[in-house]
Amino acid sequence: MRIATWNVNSIRSRIDRVTAFLERHDIDVLAIQETKCREDQFPGLELSAMGYEFAHQGLSQWNGVALISRVGLEDVATQFADDQPMFGEPEIVEARSIGATCGGVRVWSFYVPNGREIGHPHYDYKLLWLERLRQASAEWLAENPDAQIALTGDWNVAPQDDDVWDMSVFEGHTHVSKPERDAFHAIVDTGYADVVRPFTPGPGVYTYWDYQQLAFPKKRGLRIDFILASPALSTRVETAWIDREERKGKGASDHAPVIIEIA
Repeated sequence: MRIATWNVNSIRSRIDRVTAFLERHDIDVLAIQETKCREDQFPGLELSAMGYEFAHQGLSQWNGVALISRVGLEDVATQFADDQPMFGEPEIVEARSIGATCGGVRVWSFYVPNGREIGHPHYDYKLLWLERLRQASAEWLAENPDAQIALTGDWNVAPQDDDVWDMSVFEGHTHVSKPERDAFHAIVDTGYADVVRPFTPGPGVYTYWDYQQLAFPKKRGLRIDFILASPALSTRVETAWIDREERKGKGASDHAPVIIEIA
């Protein structure tokens, strides 16, 4: 089975690229972030025609997450915790998480808050969001140590120095601060493994490149998209890769898809 995660940066603008990607890589389950549409705007007809089911959570033109599967889509949940953090005025639970059981694997698609800048309320929200996720993911393993769980998505954290093209450019900014990195590693420490990195070691391996200043051809990227697998699922991973080619060409997302293949 092949599981992928991809921040598409607007599903309506890139549905043709998504369907082509699914077919080209023979993907069974795709977790999507930044759909940027309401649920009634999600372009599901094209996916249904290919034999895929889908579940989407989208509240407006911002955020939005989805799961696309051809191996089942059961027990869909749009929150990973009852006390999932809220943000905004008035406060709401943003469309940043969706989970479902697909082919026996509990797959989550996360779009972790950006944080904006250190000291901003959105930064505090990001840290609280990650802490709540740590608590929830630890509870899932405590309830069932053999659970097959994939925590996928755009984490908006570069957990290692070599996940950034130039650390000096990012010093004092979000994505690389110690509290954010500590929050990411705390989730890993509960028992989940980054199952892509062993097959795609850095430095110089990224999943995101800004649209501006020729960041992609200049190799000025960040590795911020990950698939973390529970212990039972980790042992099934046979290979993993980043589809850097998908970042090329007119109409590309600023993120590249990340893919794992499990036995």
